Formats: sequence, C-alpha cells, structure tokens
Amino acid sequence: MEKRLRLAPSPTGLFHIGTARTALFNWLYAQKIQGKFLIRIEDTDFLRSKSEYTKNILEGLTWLGLNWDEEPVKQSDRILTHKKFIKKLLESGAAYRCFTTEDEISELREEQKKKGLPPKHDNRHRNLSKDEIEKFISQGRTSVIRFKIDEKEQIKWLDQVRGEITWQGKDLGGDLVLSRRAIGYEIGEPLYNLAVVVDDNFMKITHVIRGEDHISNTAKQILLYQALDFKLPTFSHTPLILNSEGKKLSKRDCVTSIDEFRDMGYLPEALANYMAFLGWSPKSAESEILSLDEISKIFDLSDINKAGAKFSWEKLNWINSQYIKNMESVKLSEIIKEYWDNMSWEPPSQEWAIKLTNLIKDSMTLLKDAIDQSKPFFLLPSIHEEGKDFLKNEVSKLSLKLILNYLIKQDALKLNKEKAKEIINDISKNHNIKKAILMKSLRVAFFGSLSGPDLIQSWELFSESKSDISRIKRCLP
Repeated sequence: MEKRLRLAPSPTGLFHIGTARTALFNWLYAQKIQGKFLIRIEDTDFLRSKSEYTKNILEGLTWLGLNWDEEPVKQSDRILTHKKFIKKLLESGAAYRCFTTEDEISELREEQKKKGLPPKHDNRHRNLSKDEIEKFISQGRTSVIRFKIDEKEQIKWLDQVRGEITWQGKDLGGDLVLSRRAIGYEIGEPLYNLAVVVDDNFMKITHVIRGEDHISNTAKQILLYQALDFKLPTFSHTPLILNSEGKKLSKRDCVTSIDEFRDMGYLPEALANYMAFLGWSPKSAESEILSLDEISKIFDLSDINKAGAKFSWEKLNWINSQYIKNMESVKLSEIIKEYWDNMSWEPPSQEWAIKLTNLIKDSMTLLKDAIDQSKPFFLLPSIHEEGKDFLKNEVSKLSLKLILNYLIKQDALKLNKEKAKEIINDISKNHNIKKAILMKSLRVAFFGSLSGPDLIQSWELFSESKSDISRIKRCLP
C-alpha cells in the first residue's frame, strides 16, 4: 500500500515557521518511508483565505526545497462532497440539526462560567421530533449540523510521537458542529473537522503528522472516521515551537514568516537544517550540519520530543554561518551579487567578485552581512580617529610613500598576492621598517581603520579595481 502524507495549510496568512516545520517533518518522513508528500490548501474560510497567501505558501515550500509529489488540492473545490457526507451522517442518525441561537449559547456559557464549568454545549436539540424541527424552521431559525458524541466513550489511538493517547468523550465540548448555520433544510458550509476527515480519506492519506494543538481535534476526527467507515491514518503530534519564555512562538516575537527569514539573509538549506532539529533529537547524527537528504535517511518519528522546542536565534545564526562558510565561493558570489545590485555596486569582473566573496564569507552570519563586509571595496571609507592617530607617526607616512613609489615605479596597477608580499618584504628589508607598520599603514589607507579583512588578499582586490593607489594618496600630504 502506498504511503501518503500531506501538509494542509490554511491560506489566511503568510507561511509561518510552525507550518514550515510541520511540512518539513512530513516531507522527511515521506522520504524515509518512500511515500508521497502532498499539499491540500484548506481555503474554506472564505473571509480570510487569499490567493496571495496560497502562492506565498507554495513559494516558501519551494524555497526550502520541500517539493510535493502531486498537484495541490483545494479544499473549496470539494464542498459539495463534504455536504454529501454530512447528509449521510444526518440520515444515519449520527448527526442532527441544532437550532440553538447565538444568544442562547452565550447565556449557556455565562451560566457555566458562573459555576466554574468549562464551556460546553448541552446538546439540547439532539432528540428533536420532526414537528419541533418544522416549528423552528417556520420561525425562521437557522441551524447548524451537530455530530453526536457519546460522553461515556473513550477515544484511544497509538501516536507515533506520544505513544498511546486516551481522550474522554465528555471532554470534547459537547456534540461537534459539522457545518455553519443555514436556512431551512439546507446544509451550511462544512467546518474544519468534517472536511479534514473527508479530504484525508479522499486523498488516501496514511500518515497524519501535525502539531500537538490538534490532539483534541484528532479525538473528534477519529469518531468521524468510525461513523463514516473510513480507514484511520496513523497519527503523530509534534511539539510546538516556543519562544525564549517558553510560550508558543507568535507574531509578537517579531519574525515568524518564512519570507522574513529569507529577507533577513538566511539560506534555505540552513533554515531547513535548523528547523529539523527543533523538537527532533536523533540518536545517530554525528553532526548538526546535515542536508535534507542526509536528515531523511536517519529521520524517525520516535526521536521527536514531546516537550516544546525553544527557538534559538544563536543556534540558527551559527548554522547559517556554517552554510555560508562551506558554500562554494562561485555559487555564493551569485547570491551575494543580488545584494550588490541593490546597492548599485558593480564588481569589475566575475573573478573579482568570487575573490571578494571568498575573502568575506568567513565573517558572514547572514547573507545581508555581505553589504557591510563588501562596502569598503566599493566605496571609499572615511579615516577613523584611530587611523588618523596612527598616520601622525612619521614612519607610517614614510611607509605609504615608499609603497606608493614602488607601485608607480613598477607600474604595478594590478598585482597578485605574491607580488604584494614581495613589495612589503622588499621595503621592510631595504628601509628597515617593521612589516607590522607597513601593513597597518596600508590598512588605514584601504579601510580607514586598523582592523579589517586579510590585508594581502584585500590589496589584490583593490589593485584589480584600480583603487589602491588613490587610497594611499589620500593619506599623504
């Protein structure tokens, strides 16, 4: 039997990191068991669902490398089928019309609140006669469809993450609403729990992996599976992603959408790698830097933790820096070029761009760090106070004059690292000036300060962009 897993996001907002991690766990497990990873867009909340959010979700999945195996399914295309199964439950007596008004429900909740009871419907219309139903309809009352839940029933399932889970029928909040209000004998728009069960059966889903906030829904859905004589999938409920305070990660924590992580300069491979370890603790991993293919080979649902997973910026940043550091400079330069283009910075050549990338990548944590790290190579930096103080030393000025004379005399407008070292060595030896003085003087000329990236590699780049001589001249009277 083919194993089939799905991600079922609602397009009511931008692609959230919690949804992304759920997608990742589904994708990894599908790879591990040689199953299929499918997408269902649950867009039946017509007021909040937007096509741009659907596009955002699919683009986010693609960016992360989580490709799906079949054309995405839209839940809204199957509303008539959902209603057909609601009608079937009505006809079998497993469901009924409930005419309780919103005011009556508010009164009931207020009464329960005064008594310190949890909110729960009292199922008052479960056994209405045909005459009573006709009377309510004639009064113009609208009705929802409710599914009968036996309060004495125990719902049990073996969860692949949490082991055996038991839920009491009396704790499910009363009979389950299957559809929104409708007039007369119409059936209103189907609601989440019914639609999910019908669609998972239609898509032949064999494994459902989702967040622990769905555990109570699973108990309700199992009863619907049984009432509709559908085959139960295997359920797994993963821990929530928590903030530093141990609360569910939310928009209040500033960054939650995949778009925001991408805009901040995180690589998709790094973010996916990090998300995999959010709540998953593999027994066999020798490294925390693993590709999706490597992770899928050792991924096991039994290694997922039950406790919530705390989000750590420090850990994510470290992983991202490792991916940047280990990426081929040719590929990384192509990515970084987008940042340079946004700043209207034009490298003199592709080879120069690759050399600069290779020089700065070890100092980068985020892709956008390329802007600050590259800036001195495109724009002339001002000389800081520490640089000015250093150049007040006559030996420092002499160092720059000697280097400048050497460059002009040798016509070395473009030099390599070996030639740059030769110049430093020759001047140091012939004029008895310490190499440290020569190099610090050059550093001030190039970067305006006494700190910066590797000086010899930088000099090669400045030489190729024909800016080394002008930078030295500005420091001399």
